[in-house]
Amino acid sequence: MAARIRVEHQESDGTYGVPRITAELREASCEVVDHKRVARIMRASGIEGVRLHRRHHTTVPSSAAAKAPDLIGRGFTAKARNKKYVGGITYLPVDGRKFLYLATAIDFASRCHTGWTIADHMRTDLVIDALAAAERTRGSLAGAVMHTDHVAQYTSRAFAGACRQAGVRQSMSVIGSSADNALAE
Repeated sequence: MAARIRVEHQESDGTYGVPRITAELREASCEVVDHKRVARIMRASGIEGVRLHRRHHTTVPSSAAAKAPDLIGRGFTAKARNKKYVGGITYLPVDGRKFLYLATAIDFASRCHTGWTIADHMRTDLVIDALAAAERTRGSLAGAVMHTDHVAQYTSRAFAGACRQAGVRQSMSVIGSSADNALAE
């Protein structure tokens, strides 16, 4: 049985674990193969399948925060640069279990990352710094629209104040619809 398990594991490029190897053995031999026995043999032989990591959630909406209207409406084009931007946060897995967080400001017309910042936290400063980087890159963002999702960092008073100071109008997608913020996704 150990030899058959090793063959199935190698044929899967070392990805199959107990459930999948058990299913393959049952299908190949048409006999009853107990998953507990397969697990015991795999453990004794030092054979392991690939384990997928749990998804790390970055979108945590703030229920108490003020929401901005959707000024974009899935219109992800702009006739001129510096008129419409989309912002987003994503995580970058680094060194096993640690994460770095990337906040971006992307111009709709040029599709360029005009502002971005990376940090080991997801505080509001992360998105404010990305907005400030876009402002430094373009000189001024006065009159532009910044479209984001409803994460707490973008619905915060501090980010709203940074937008007002830069002359940017806030726009937010519909909650739970990644298509409304597709350019950032």
